[in-house]
Amino acid sequence: MAALWVSVGSLIAAGRRGQRFPQQLMQRGALWTLKYASYYSRQQLMVTRRLCSAECSNEKTFDKILVANRGEIACRVIKTCKKMGIKTVAIHSDVDASSVHVKMADEAVCVGPAPTSKSYLNMDAIMEAIKKTRAQAVHPGYGFLSENKEFAKCLAAEDVIFIGPDTHAIQAMGDKIESKLLAKKAKVNTIPGFDGVVKDADEAVRIAREIGYPVMIKASAGGGGKGMRIAWDDEETRDGFRFSSQEAASSFGDDRLLIEKFIDNPRHIEIQVLGDKHGNALWLNERECSIQRRNQKVIEEAPSIFLDSMTRRAMGEQAVALAKAVKYSSAGTVEFLVDSKKNFYFLEMNTRLQVPATWKIGDSCLKAHLPVEAEVFIRRKRGTEEKDQGRGMKSSLCANEDSPFHKVEHPVTECITGLDLVQEMIRVAKGYPLRHTQADIPINGWAVECRVYAEDPYKSFGLPSIGRLSQYQEPIHLPGLVTYGSNRTEALKRMEDALDNYVIRGVTHNIALLREVIINSRFVKGDFNTKFLSDEYPDGFKGHKLTENERNQLLAIASSLFVASQLRAQHFQEHENSRVPIVKSQVANWELSIKLNDEVHTVVASNSGKTFSVEVDGLKLNVTSTWNLASPLLSVNVDGTQRMIQCLSREAGGSMSIQFLGTVYKVRILTKVAAELNKFMLEKVAEDTSSILRSPMPGMVVAVAVKPGDMVAEGQEICVIEAMKMQNSMTAGKTGKVKSVHCKAGDTVGEGDLLMELQ
Repeated sequence: MAALWVSVGSLIAAGRRGQRFPQQLMQRGALWTLKYASYYSRQQLMVTRRLCSAECSNEKTFDKILVANRGEIACRVIKTCKKMGIKTVAIHSDVDASSVHVKMADEAVCVGPAPTSKSYLNMDAIMEAIKKTRAQAVHPGYGFLSENKEFAKCLAAEDVIFIGPDTHAIQAMGDKIESKLLAKKAKVNTIPGFDGVVKDADEAVRIAREIGYPVMIKASAGGGGKGMRIAWDDEETRDGFRFSSQEAASSFGDDRLLIEKFIDNPRHIEIQVLGDKHGNALWLNERECSIQRRNQKVIEEAPSIFLDSMTRRAMGEQAVALAKAVKYSSAGTVEFLVDSKKNFYFLEMNTRLQVPATWKIGDSCLKAHLPVEAEVFIRRKRGTEEKDQGRGMKSSLCANEDSPFHKVEHPVTECITGLDLVQEMIRVAKGYPLRHTQADIPINGWAVECRVYAEDPYKSFGLPSIGRLSQYQEPIHLPGLVTYGSNRTEALKRMEDALDNYVIRGVTHNIALLREVIINSRFVKGDFNTKFLSDEYPDGFKGHKLTENERNQLLAIASSLFVASQLRAQHFQEHENSRVPIVKSQVANWELSIKLNDEVHTVVASNSGKTFSVEVDGLKLNVTSTWNLASPLLSVNVDGTQRMIQCLSREAGGSMSIQFLGTVYKVRILTKVAAELNKFMLEKVAEDTSSILRSPMPGMVVAVAVKPGDMVAEGQEICVIEAMKMQNSMTAGKTGKVKSVHCKAGDTVGEGDLLMELQ
């Protein structure tokens, strides 16, 4: 299978340079695969040949497509259009004029200022761009107008093709209440619950009691984890109704809610479907999406380690039955909850390429192992308006819910099936029937995707983070952070290496959490569900727990880095052109004191060329590297074990931050003399936080529930902060009297801002 990716990789690289795909190159790729991949099945090679012949076909689709989106998905659509010989039109706001998707497209049209409501959601401006460029079709990507039936109607009125399902399917599947009724009619398994609209909190409590706790309260028009709350009793139902309706109104402009029985400890598994305008539909296997926080996906893989062939087929057939019931004609996703006994229940259908509703940055490639240009999306939210602060690596980064740090889920499906879903969407939109049957759809190998978020995993497994992005370097050949292998073990190992090689400086990210999950013994065995994070880390995520051997490796690496930096400084000081004579210090052994996690260790280090001999608490280790201290990544060998580390900071006072095994560790290294003198230094007294409340994340204050002079109890709500359209209740840490309140509804607050003080 590796051969398939190599041959396809050369084609995609050519496509990225704007070249067409010569038939000779396609044939060479196929011959290379046939020659060197003899151990793969006949079916896999048939898929390879079929895809190659499909790429070379002269099927007439469209001359020009306008991509009504930006960022990763726009680049993704443009690449497939180039492969198919279709010209593309990019739209952009005035501050996005230098974006990668704009440069990749054949034409570009500005559709308004930075706020998305005035540009990417401005239907009038987009329709004018379509007329101006004479585009024959529009690909909406995901988010923005991708599931807007009014936009689809406007296109139809102008005889412009909407590359997606028809308006009936968008409306039917976009409403959770209507979609559930349609699913029942199509004999799809559904979750027991109330199928109507819940009017108020009192009715919500009554319905919840009838269904039986626990229940799930969710927005009818929702998705991406927004407007969803689990309630275990009447009080949580009332709070859940309030927060869910507010989030739903804010995110979707529709505050209607429904209530269902909450399936405890389920898996979240979704089926990719593909339909055409001739009544044909296929299921393209499943994606396992159970690793989540706040009902939003963190890691996906295809296929699922949990499903057997019988359950997979049953889920696929029900997904296709639902697609046919609404005459679905495009790529879409049918999501299911699956319990421990492999009973499965319809959750929702997404009428678009699947994507998380979270904020991320970056551009990515068509499939795993393929290089691509990176784009960094910089957004800043102030109140309800989004204002761009500019482009480039030195801008402030904040919420940007439509532009992913990394990828949508569909690439893992593409990896194991060999299909280009965007190409299939374009063919279907033109009216061609599907060119595959269900028997043609394989499961070749294993693919894993990690979502790298700009958020702090040590706070509720990931609260929004902002900062100045100072350095960004994607893993070589793994820009989408979708890794592929012949089996799950191989794909996970490649993911582990990829996360170690990812450089992101200036913003807090969740790489430490991702890496811990993929090496977790329960996850590796396939023993997990949607509650994995809270079950595995009941007290919150604390980072990687070092074994004694790993701790010694880290101490040896840190001491070697310290000595290497000291020797480099001496080298500059001893330069032959120096005007000041330097007395050369002959240090055979460096006696050091290293503080790690409040423990002090004695280390003795000496060097011979590129190898350091380090004695850590009496244990000797040899550390070898190039010691290029200017490089963001440093490959280090410790007694035969290869480690990829990042030295994030080195300070004159001996403090050093090292990213090791995904987690950032702070160490303080002092020479023996400096350590003795340090005992006389006064330590800074930590702030008493028991009587104050600070914002744990950047966001906007939605409501304030107290005023100076009020008595509050421990756990009582003080205010509500909205971040990424998710509402978070801030509560008092202890009982007391409110001394002062430092925020009001509508204020924008940053991480660490003071919200309230108690007397």
